[in-house]
Amino acid sequence: MPDTPLLLDPAAADVDGLLADALAALPDDADARRTAAALGAAGALARLYAGLPAGRLHPVPLRKLLAAAEARGRQGTVLALCVQLASALPLLAEGAARSAPAARTLSAVTAGEELLALAATDESAGSDLTALTTEVDLGEDTLTLRGTKRWVTSALTAGHALVLARHREGRHFTSFTWVLVPLSAPGVTVRAVETELFEGAGLGHIELAGVTLPRDHLVGRPGMGLALFARHIATERLASAAWAIALCRRVLADTERRLAGRTVDGEPLSRSPLVRHRLAGCAVEVSALHALWTQLHERIATDRDGTAAALLKAASGTTVEHVLAVCGQLQGADGFGTDGVQRLRAESQVFGIGGGTTEVVLGTVADRLDAVLDELAP
Repeated sequence: MPDTPLLLDPAAADVDGLLADALAALPDDADARRTAAALGAAGALARLYAGLPAGRLHPVPLRKLLAAAEARGRQGTVLALCVQLASALPLLAEGAARSAPAARTLSAVTAGEELLALAATDESAGSDLTALTTEVDLGEDTLTLRGTKRWVTSALTAGHALVLARHREGRHFTSFTWVLVPLSAPGVTVRAVETELFEGAGLGHIELAGVTLPRDHLVGRPGMGLALFARHIATERLASAAWAIALCRRVLADTERRLAGRTVDGEPLSRSPLVRHRLAGCAVEVSALHALWTQLHERIATDRDGTAAALLKAASGTTVEHVLAVCGQLQGADGFGTDGVQRLRAESQVFGIGGGTTEVVLGTVADRLDAVLDELAP
Protein backbone atom coordinates (compact mmCIF):
# COMPACT_ATOMS: atom_id res chain seq x y z
CA MET A 1 0.00 0.00 0.00
CA PRO A 2 1.45 3.41 -0.92
CA ASP A 3 3.03 5.40 1.89
CA THR A 4 1.88 8.75 0.55
CA PRO A 5 -1.14 9.91 2.58
CA LEU A 6 -4.21 11.36 0.95
CA LEU A 7 -4.08 15.12 1.45
CA LEU A 8 -7.28 17.05 2.18
CA ASP A 9 -6.77 18.77 -1.17
CA PRO A 10 -7.24 15.79 -3.53
CA ALA A 11 -5.51 17.67 -6.36
CA ALA A 12 -2.28 17.47 -4.35
CA ALA A 13 -2.37 13.70 -4.47
CA ASP A 14 -2.04 11.95 -7.81
CA VAL A 15 -5.49 10.41 -7.62
CA ASP A 16 -5.98 10.27 -11.39
CA GLY A 17 -2.61 8.63 -11.96
CA LEU A 18 -3.18 6.12 -9.20
CA LEU A 19 -6.55 5.12 -10.63
CA ALA A 20 -5.19 4.91 -14.17
CA ASP A 21 -2.36 2.65 -13.07
CA ALA A 22 -4.66 0.44 -11.00
CA LEU A 23 -7.19 -0.04 -13.80
CA ALA A 24 -4.80 -0.21 -16.76
CA ALA A 25 -4.17 -3.95 -16.55
CA LEU A 26 -7.85 -4.87 -16.23
CA PRO A 27 -9.98 -5.91 -19.20
CA ASP A 28 -12.88 -3.57 -19.99
CA ASP A 29 -15.38 -6.22 -18.85
CA ALA A 30 -13.79 -6.72 -15.42
CA ASP A 31 -16.43 -7.26 -12.76
CA ALA A 32 -16.54 -5.47 -9.41
CA ARG A 33 -14.53 -8.13 -7.61
CA ARG A 34 -11.58 -7.88 -10.00
CA THR A 35 -11.83 -4.10 -10.11
CA ALA A 36 -11.90 -3.78 -6.33
CA ALA A 37 -8.95 -6.16 -6.06
CA ALA A 38 -6.87 -3.98 -8.39
CA LEU A 39 -7.88 -0.78 -6.63
CA GLY A 40 -7.25 -2.28 -3.21
CA ALA A 41 -3.84 -3.62 -4.13
CA ALA A 42 -2.84 -0.17 -5.39
CA GLY A 43 -4.00 1.47 -2.17
CA ALA A 44 -6.73 3.44 -3.94
CA LEU A 45 -9.50 2.20 -1.65
CA ALA A 46 -7.66 3.02 1.56
CA ARG A 47 -7.06 6.57 0.29
CA LEU A 48 -10.80 7.22 0.27
CA TYR A 49 -10.92 7.05 4.07
CA ALA A 50 -7.38 8.01 5.10
CA GLY A 51 -7.07 10.41 8.03
CA LEU A 52 -10.81 10.58 8.72
CA PRO A 53 -12.99 9.29 11.59
CA ALA A 54 -14.45 5.82 11.06
CA GLY A 55 -17.30 5.87 8.60
CA ARG A 56 -16.24 9.07 6.79
CA LEU A 57 -14.83 9.38 3.29
CA HIS A 58 -13.17 11.90 0.97
CA PRO A 59 -15.88 12.73 -1.60
CA VAL A 60 -13.74 14.12 -4.44
CA PRO A 61 -11.43 11.07 -4.73
CA LEU A 62 -14.55 8.87 -4.58
CA ARG A 63 -16.02 10.80 -7.50
CA LYS A 64 -12.79 10.40 -9.46
CA LEU A 65 -12.76 6.67 -8.76
CA LEU A 66 -16.37 6.17 -9.89
CA ALA A 67 -15.79 8.27 -13.01
CA ALA A 68 -12.75 6.19 -13.91
CA ALA A 69 -14.78 3.00 -13.48
CA GLU A 70 -17.74 4.41 -15.45
CA ALA A 71 -15.47 5.33 -18.35
CA ARG A 72 -14.89 1.61 -18.86
CA GLY A 73 -18.59 1.27 -19.70
CA ARG A 74 -19.72 -1.55 -17.41
CA GLN A 75 -22.45 -0.10 -15.23
CA GLY A 76 -22.84 -3.20 -13.06
CA THR A 77 -19.28 -2.78 -11.85
CA VAL A 78 -19.89 0.89 -11.02
CA LEU A 79 -23.10 0.01 -9.17
CA ALA A 80 -21.28 -2.52 -6.98
CA LEU A 81 -18.42 -0.11 -6.25
CA CYS A 82 -20.85 2.71 -5.45
CA VAL A 83 -22.75 0.66 -2.86
CA GLN A 84 -19.65 -0.86 -1.29
CA LEU A 85 -17.45 2.22 -1.09
CA ALA A 86 -20.06 4.84 -0.17
CA SER A 87 -22.32 2.95 2.25
CA ALA A 88 -21.41 -0.68 3.07
CA LEU A 89 -17.75 -0.18 3.91
CA PRO A 90 -18.22 3.08 5.89
CA LEU A 91 -21.10 1.51 7.82
CA LEU A 92 -18.94 -1.51 8.67
CA ALA A 93 -16.12 0.82 9.75
CA GLU A 94 -18.34 2.37 12.41
CA GLY A 95 -18.93 -1.04 13.96
CA ALA A 96 -15.40 -2.37 13.64
CA ALA A 97 -14.29 -1.08 17.05
CA ARG A 98 -16.94 -3.20 18.79
CA SER A 99 -16.65 -6.34 16.66
CA ALA A 100 -13.58 -8.43 15.85
CA PRO A 101 -15.24 -10.04 12.79
CA ALA A 102 -16.15 -6.57 11.52
CA ALA A 103 -12.58 -5.36 11.99
CA ARG A 104 -11.17 -8.36 10.07
CA THR A 105 -13.68 -7.95 7.26
CA LEU A 106 -13.06 -4.21 7.08
CA SER A 107 -9.35 -4.82 6.59
CA ALA A 108 -9.97 -7.40 3.85
CA VAL A 109 -12.48 -5.24 1.99
CA THR A 110 -10.29 -2.13 2.14
CA ALA A 111 -7.38 -4.14 0.77
CA GLY A 112 -9.56 -5.39 -2.10
CA GLU A 113 -9.34 -8.99 -0.92
CA GLU A 114 -13.12 -9.40 -0.85
CA LEU A 115 -16.35 -7.55 -1.56
CA LEU A 116 -18.98 -6.56 0.98
CA ALA A 117 -22.70 -6.65 0.21
CA LEU A 118 -25.36 -4.44 1.80
CA ALA A 119 -28.62 -6.34 2.32
CA ALA A 120 -31.31 -3.90 3.40
CA THR A 121 -34.20 -4.39 0.96
CA ASP A 122 -36.56 -7.07 2.23
CA GLU A 123 -38.56 -9.67 0.34
CA SER A 124 -41.96 -8.12 1.04
CA ALA A 125 -41.33 -4.60 2.30
CA GLY A 126 -39.19 -3.23 -0.51
CA SER A 127 -37.87 0.20 0.41
CA ASP A 128 -40.20 0.47 3.43
CA LEU A 129 -37.52 -0.66 5.86
CA THR A 130 -39.70 -0.29 8.96
CA ALA A 131 -41.96 -3.02 7.55
CA LEU A 132 -39.20 -5.56 6.87
CA THR A 133 -39.75 -9.12 8.07
CA THR A 134 -36.16 -10.36 8.28
CA GLU A 135 -35.65 -11.11 11.98
CA VAL A 136 -32.70 -11.60 14.30
CA ASP A 137 -33.06 -13.28 17.68
CA LEU A 138 -30.43 -11.91 20.03
CA GLY A 139 -29.18 -14.44 22.56
CA GLU A 140 -26.59 -13.92 25.25
CA ASP A 141 -23.77 -15.42 23.19
CA THR A 142 -25.32 -16.06 19.76
CA LEU A 143 -27.79 -14.60 17.32
CA THR A 144 -30.08 -16.27 14.76
CA LEU A 145 -31.31 -14.78 11.49
CA ARG A 146 -34.36 -15.67 9.39
CA GLY A 147 -35.68 -13.96 6.30
CA THR A 148 -35.02 -13.08 2.67
CA LYS A 149 -33.20 -10.12 1.16
CA ARG A 150 -33.81 -9.25 -2.49
CA TRP A 151 -31.85 -7.46 -5.19
CA VAL A 152 -28.65 -7.36 -3.20
CA THR A 153 -25.70 -5.90 -5.09
CA SER A 154 -22.57 -8.15 -4.88
CA ALA A 155 -24.56 -11.00 -3.30
CA LEU A 156 -22.97 -13.44 -5.77
CA THR A 157 -19.43 -12.15 -5.38
CA ALA A 158 -19.09 -10.88 -1.80
CA GLY A 159 -17.58 -12.75 1.12
CA HIS A 160 -19.84 -11.10 3.70
CA ALA A 161 -23.10 -9.18 3.74
CA LEU A 162 -24.32 -6.53 6.14
CA VAL A 163 -27.89 -7.61 6.85
CA LEU A 164 -30.51 -5.28 8.30
CA ALA A 165 -32.93 -7.19 10.54
CA ARG A 166 -35.50 -6.43 13.19
CA HIS A 167 -34.75 -7.58 16.74
CA ARG A 168 -38.18 -6.66 18.13
CA GLU A 169 -41.71 -6.17 16.84
CA GLY A 170 -43.10 -2.87 15.64
CA ARG A 171 -42.21 -0.13 13.18
CA HIS A 172 -40.29 1.94 15.69
CA PHE A 173 -37.01 3.41 14.46
CA THR A 174 -35.06 1.56 17.17
CA SER A 175 -36.33 -1.94 16.32
CA PHE A 176 -33.59 -2.75 13.79
CA THR A 177 -30.00 -3.94 13.88
CA TRP A 178 -27.16 -4.70 11.45
CA VAL A 179 -25.52 -8.13 11.41
CA LEU A 180 -22.34 -9.12 9.54
CA VAL A 181 -23.14 -12.43 7.85
CA PRO A 182 -20.52 -14.65 6.15
CA LEU A 183 -22.22 -15.71 2.93
CA SER A 184 -20.66 -19.16 3.30
CA ALA A 185 -22.35 -19.71 6.70
CA PRO A 186 -24.74 -22.67 7.12
CA GLY A 187 -28.30 -21.62 6.38
CA VAL A 188 -27.33 -18.93 3.83
CA THR A 189 -28.51 -19.45 0.26
CA VAL A 190 -27.74 -16.99 -2.53
CA ARG A 191 -29.65 -17.08 -5.81
CA ALA A 192 -28.79 -15.05 -8.88
CA VAL A 193 -31.28 -12.39 -9.97
CA GLU A 194 -32.77 -13.23 -13.35
CA THR A 195 -31.77 -10.18 -15.37
CA GLU A 196 -29.56 -9.33 -18.32
CA LEU A 197 -28.81 -5.90 -16.90
CA PHE A 198 -25.93 -4.76 -14.69
CA GLU A 199 -23.37 -7.37 -15.66
CA GLY A 200 -20.58 -7.47 -13.12
CA ALA A 201 -22.73 -6.33 -10.19
CA GLY A 202 -23.25 -9.84 -8.75
CA LEU A 203 -26.97 -9.19 -8.14
CA GLY A 204 -28.67 -11.86 -6.04
CA HIS A 205 -31.34 -12.75 -3.50
CA ILE A 206 -30.17 -13.93 -0.07
CA GLU A 207 -32.18 -16.43 1.97
CA LEU A 208 -31.41 -16.76 5.67
CA ALA A 209 -32.79 -19.97 7.14
CA GLY A 210 -31.92 -20.09 10.83
CA VAL A 211 -28.40 -18.69 10.39
CA THR A 212 -26.68 -18.84 13.78
CA LEU A 213 -23.62 -16.69 14.47
CA PRO A 214 -21.65 -15.51 17.50
CA ARG A 215 -23.05 -12.32 18.99
CA ASP A 216 -19.89 -10.41 18.05
CA HIS A 217 -21.24 -10.36 14.47
CA LEU A 218 -23.51 -7.48 15.50
CA VAL A 219 -22.43 -4.24 13.82
CA GLY A 220 -23.22 -1.26 16.00
CA ARG A 221 -25.46 -1.33 19.03
CA PRO A 222 -28.86 -3.08 18.82
CA GLY A 223 -31.49 -0.57 17.79
CA MET A 224 -29.10 1.62 15.79
CA GLY A 225 -29.74 -0.09 12.45
CA LEU A 226 -31.91 2.55 10.80
CA ALA A 227 -29.89 5.42 12.25
CA LEU A 228 -26.73 3.99 10.69
CA PHE A 229 -28.56 3.34 7.44
CA ALA A 230 -29.81 6.93 7.24
CA ARG A 231 -26.31 8.22 7.91
CA HIS A 232 -24.69 6.20 5.15
CA ILE A 233 -27.43 6.26 2.55
CA ALA A 234 -26.71 9.99 2.37
CA THR A 235 -23.15 9.34 1.18
CA GLU A 236 -24.39 6.64 -1.20
CA ARG A 237 -26.71 9.23 -2.74
CA LEU A 238 -23.74 11.56 -3.08
CA ALA A 239 -21.78 8.81 -4.84
CA SER A 240 -24.75 7.97 -7.06
CA ALA A 241 -24.95 11.58 -8.24
CA ALA A 242 -21.22 11.56 -9.05
CA TRP A 243 -21.79 8.41 -11.11
CA ALA A 244 -24.77 10.08 -12.82
CA ILE A 245 -22.65 13.06 -13.89
CA ALA A 246 -19.95 10.81 -15.34
CA LEU A 247 -22.51 8.68 -17.19
CA CYS A 248 -24.35 11.65 -18.71
CA ARG A 249 -21.11 13.33 -19.72
CA ARG A 250 -19.92 10.22 -21.53
CA VAL A 251 -23.24 9.55 -23.28
CA LEU A 252 -23.59 13.15 -24.44
CA ALA A 253 -20.06 13.14 -25.87
CA ASP A 254 -20.68 9.79 -27.56
CA THR A 255 -23.96 10.99 -29.05
CA GLU A 256 -22.37 14.15 -30.44
CA ARG A 257 -19.57 12.09 -32.03
CA ARG A 258 -22.02 9.67 -33.62
CA LEU A 259 -24.17 12.45 -35.05
CA ALA A 260 -21.09 14.24 -36.37
CA GLY A 261 -20.46 11.17 -38.54
CA ARG A 262 -23.97 11.14 -40.03
CA THR A 263 -24.97 13.63 -42.72
CA VAL A 264 -28.21 15.07 -44.01
CA ASP A 265 -27.94 16.97 -47.31
CA GLY A 266 -24.17 16.96 -46.92
CA GLU A 267 -24.24 18.50 -43.43
CA PRO A 268 -23.29 16.62 -40.24
CA LEU A 269 -26.42 15.87 -38.24
CA SER A 270 -24.67 17.31 -35.20
CA ARG A 271 -24.86 20.76 -36.85
CA SER A 272 -28.63 20.69 -37.15
CA PRO A 273 -30.04 23.54 -35.01
CA LEU A 274 -32.60 21.25 -33.38
CA VAL A 275 -29.95 18.65 -32.50
CA ARG A 276 -27.51 21.26 -31.22
CA HIS A 277 -30.17 22.81 -28.99
CA ARG A 278 -31.27 19.48 -27.55
CA LEU A 279 -27.69 18.45 -26.76
CA ALA A 280 -26.97 21.86 -25.31
CA GLY A 281 -30.08 21.64 -23.14
CA CYS A 282 -28.87 18.31 -21.77
CA ALA A 283 -25.42 19.79 -21.14
CA VAL A 284 -27.04 22.59 -19.14
CA GLU A 285 -28.87 20.05 -16.97
CA VAL A 286 -25.72 18.04 -16.32
CA SER A 287 -23.79 21.22 -15.56
CA ALA A 288 -26.46 22.18 -13.02
CA LEU A 289 -26.17 18.74 -11.40
CA HIS A 290 -22.39 19.14 -11.28
CA ALA A 291 -22.77 22.56 -9.65
CA LEU A 292 -25.19 21.15 -7.08
CA TRP A 293 -22.79 18.27 -6.32
CA THR A 294 -19.92 20.72 -5.91
CA GLN A 295 -21.99 22.90 -3.59
CA LEU A 296 -23.29 20.06 -1.39
CA HIS A 297 -20.63 17.34 -1.33
CA GLU A 298 -18.88 18.46 1.85
CA ARG A 299 -22.18 18.94 3.70
CA ILE A 300 -23.22 15.41 2.81
CA ALA A 301 -19.87 13.69 3.37
CA THR A 302 -18.97 15.57 6.54
CA ASP A 303 -22.28 16.58 8.13
CA ARG A 304 -24.42 13.71 6.76
CA ASP A 305 -27.00 16.27 5.66
CA GLY A 306 -29.97 14.11 4.66
CA THR A 307 -31.93 16.93 3.04
CA ALA A 308 -28.97 17.89 0.86
CA ALA A 309 -28.52 14.24 -0.11
CA ALA A 310 -32.21 13.92 -1.01
CA LEU A 311 -32.05 17.10 -3.09
CA LEU A 312 -29.02 15.80 -4.99
CA LYS A 313 -30.56 12.33 -5.42
CA ALA A 314 -33.78 13.74 -6.86
CA ALA A 315 -31.85 15.98 -9.25
CA SER A 316 -29.63 13.15 -10.47
CA GLY A 317 -32.58 10.81 -11.08
CA THR A 318 -34.49 13.28 -13.23
CA THR A 319 -31.37 14.49 -15.05
CA VAL A 320 -30.21 11.01 -16.06
CA GLU A 321 -33.69 10.04 -17.20
CA HIS A 322 -34.02 13.08 -19.46
CA VAL A 323 -30.48 13.05 -20.86
CA LEU A 324 -30.54 9.38 -21.82
CA ALA A 325 -34.03 9.70 -23.31
CA VAL A 326 -32.84 12.54 -25.55
CA CYS A 327 -29.65 10.72 -26.54
CA GLY A 328 -31.56 7.52 -27.20
CA GLN A 329 -33.90 9.33 -29.56
CA LEU A 330 -31.10 11.20 -31.32
CA GLN A 331 -29.06 8.05 -31.89
CA GLY A 332 -32.04 6.36 -33.52
CA ALA A 333 -31.79 2.71 -34.48
CA ASP A 334 -28.08 2.61 -33.62
CA GLY A 335 -29.01 2.87 -29.96
CA PHE A 336 -30.56 -0.62 -30.05
CA GLY A 337 -27.27 -2.30 -30.87
CA THR A 338 -25.37 -4.50 -28.42
CA ASP A 339 -24.39 -2.38 -25.42
CA GLY A 340 -26.09 0.58 -27.10
CA VAL A 341 -27.65 3.57 -25.41
CA GLN A 342 -31.05 1.89 -25.10
CA ARG A 343 -29.62 -0.83 -22.87
CA LEU A 344 -27.82 1.87 -20.93
CA ARG A 345 -31.09 3.77 -20.71
CA ALA A 346 -32.76 0.75 -19.11
CA GLU A 347 -29.94 0.41 -16.58
CA SER A 348 -30.06 4.12 -15.84
CA GLN A 349 -33.52 3.71 -14.31
CA VAL A 350 -31.65 2.66 -11.17
CA PHE A 351 -30.99 6.34 -10.48
CA GLY A 352 -34.70 6.85 -9.87
CA ILE A 353 -35.10 3.66 -7.81
CA GLY A 354 -31.97 2.51 -5.98
CA GLY A 355 -31.09 4.25 -2.74
CA GLY A 356 -34.62 5.64 -2.49
CA THR A 357 -37.07 6.33 -5.32
CA THR A 358 -37.31 9.82 -6.72
CA GLU A 359 -40.76 10.15 -5.13
CA VAL A 360 -39.39 9.18 -1.69
CA VAL A 361 -36.52 11.66 -1.79
CA LEU A 362 -38.81 14.39 -3.10
CA GLY A 363 -40.92 13.74 -0.01
CA THR A 364 -37.84 14.42 2.12
CA VAL A 365 -37.24 17.67 0.24
CA ALA A 366 -40.89 18.64 0.67
CA ASP A 367 -40.64 18.08 4.43
CA ARG A 368 -37.83 20.65 4.54
CA LEU A 369 -39.08 22.93 1.78
CA ASP A 370 -38.82 26.12 3.83
CA ALA A 371 -35.17 25.45 4.63
CA VAL A 372 -34.41 24.56 1.01
CA LEU A 373 -36.03 27.75 -0.25
CA ASP A 374 -34.26 29.84 2.39
CA GLU A 375 -30.92 28.74 0.97
CA LEU A 376 -31.92 30.17 -2.41
CA ALA A 377 -32.21 33.68 -1.02
CA PRO A 378 -29.57 36.13 -2.33
